[in-house]
Order: sequence, then structure tokens, then C-alpha cells
Amino acid sequence: MDYRSAGVDIGAESNFIKMLTHEINYERKDLKKAPLKFGFTGLIEFGEYYIAMNTDGVGTKIIVANEMKKWDTIGIDCIAMNVNDTITSGAEPIAFVDYLAIDKYNLNMAREIGIGLNKGAEEANITILGGETATIPEITKGADLSGTSIGVVKKDKLITGEKVRSGDLIFGIPSSGIHSNGLTLARRIFPALDEKVHGVKIGLELLKPTRIYVRNLVSLLKECTPHGLAHITGGGLLNILRVKKMKYVISEPLKPHWLFKEIAERGKITHEEMYRTFNMGMGFVIIAPEDCEWHIKKNVPDARFVGAVEDGKTVEVPELKIKLEA
Repeated sequence: MDYRSAGVDIGAESNFIKMLTHEINYERKDLKKAPLKFGFTGLIEFGEYYIAMNTDGVGTKIIVANEMKKWDTIGIDCIAMNVNDTITSGAEPIAFVDYLAIDKYNLNMAREIGIGLNKGAEEANITILGGETATIPEITKGADLSGTSIGVVKKDKLITGEKVRSGDLIFGIPSSGIHSNGLTLARRIFPALDEKVHGVKIGLELLKPTRIYVRNLVSLLKECTPHGLAHITGGGLLNILRVKKMKYVISEPLKPHWLFKEIAERGKITHEEMYRTFNMGMGFVIIAPEDCEWHIKKNVPDARFVGAVEDGKTVEVPELKIKLEA
């Protein structure tokens, strides 16, 4: 089994996005976008700052929440998926708005989603300014949750990825689990969410919230400036190539969570497919020169050296014979 056979074709999605964005070309004349060729966030000038904006949702993880009747973690996921992207540019997330679509009024769901959003805001140190709730039973079954984060970065502190060079070190920060990507494939592997593996219900394991990396990274950015930052989401390790097209050799990969091994074995999924679909235990990547290493270890205690940058345009995991190309 692979992600495509489960219903998500990353290549087709890329073509879909290209077609969509090809038709969007209007820009306000008195404000300029930041010089980011790839990256994870959109930025626009505002005086001595760039304002960063991201929008994302929790994907089909909401289906797991609906089936388990447990919604108190997906608000954390919603904020995490946005603010973790925002910080990749060096921008500190400061505010958030959410969008909740429902098919009917469920007060317990509302309360639990609110609990998660509040917890996520606390972990990211942001203010939720408001949002929108839409009741659309003809479109949504259960609920869908998404949001938008706003961050700010001084122009001279912007991280574009252009400084990434051969010889830079790569550090990985562990994930808390599957995070909020690859759930379409994971649910095909585990059709019974009440099934227990290692004494834990699979549904509850899948609902573990996405880790929020912001506070540690904000502290780090006050002491040193990494050359590149990558949030490992849909597309797995291919996300690193969004920083800059180089060769990223992951010689010492972090140990994947047991859930990924279970998914691979049950679905007979190749290492390459797993690493291009899931975070595989590494939710965030810091690419930095050697003089940043001490600061990384101080401010992000569980970050680990995982490899180095070379000339090329791939992401490779030599011990697993993985070579990923965009």
C-alpha cells in the first residue's frame, strides 16, 4: 500500500496547486512580498518588518476525532500546523484565527475544540483574535477545523534558506507521533480505531497532538541565526528541499515512533514511501553552521545531529538506501 492508493496523490496535488496559483497574480502595489522562492510561509513588507501568514487545517485527523468522540486535542493540531510553518522564516507567531465547519450543533464538541485551541495558543504563546463557525450539513459531515496564523520578523532577521551551503549541519527535533499528516493512509491500515496495540487504542495514539516547536525556536533565534528551518509535514523528508535545493544526507536519522513501524509492516510499505509520507519521528529540522550547534543544544535540548548538507538536489538516508527527489 502507498499514499496514492489510499487516496492522496502528492504529485497530482502539486499539479492542482500549480494550476490554482497560476491564476493568482494580482498584488497590491504599495506593499512588497519577501524574497522567498520556496519556503513554508507567505510574507509581506510592513515597515521594518515582514508579516508572515499561514493557513492550514488538521486534515482527515478530524475523522479520527469524530469517530473517537474526542475533540480536545485537534485544536492544538490546528495551531501547531500553522505556527510551526510560520517560525520557519524566523517570524515569531503572535496571533491566530480559526474556521470551524460543522454539520450540527454539538456543545461537547464545541467545548473540547475550544479547550484544544486554548492549549495550543498557550504552547505557541499567541493570541486567538477570533474566527468563524459555519453550519453546512450538505458539505461537512461531523466537523472540519482550520485556521490562519500571523507572525512578524524584522527584515534583517528573515531566514530565506539562501544561506544554506555544503558543510552545514542538520539537526532534527523529535515529533510527538504522526502529527497531522498521512492520516488517510494510517486509517486504511487501522480500520478499527478501538484496536489496542502496545496497550494503547490506535485511535488515541493517532490523536496525539502535533508538537509545537515555537517557544524553543524563538529562544534559539535570539542567540543565533540558522541558515534554514523546515517543518516536516505532508511529503515527509521532501519538505527539506523547500528550504533550498541541496543534497541533505540524513546519516543518523531519529528513531521512528513504534506507530510508523506498525504502519509499514501491516501495509507492506517501503522505507522510501514511509519517509516521503510521514515525519518518521522527526517533526522539525534545523540547518545551521557549526557555530550554532551549542545554541541549538541549549535552547532545544532534545534536538539531535542527524546529518549534513552537500551539493546536489536530493534528500538521502544512506542506512535505508533512501534517495528522495522533488
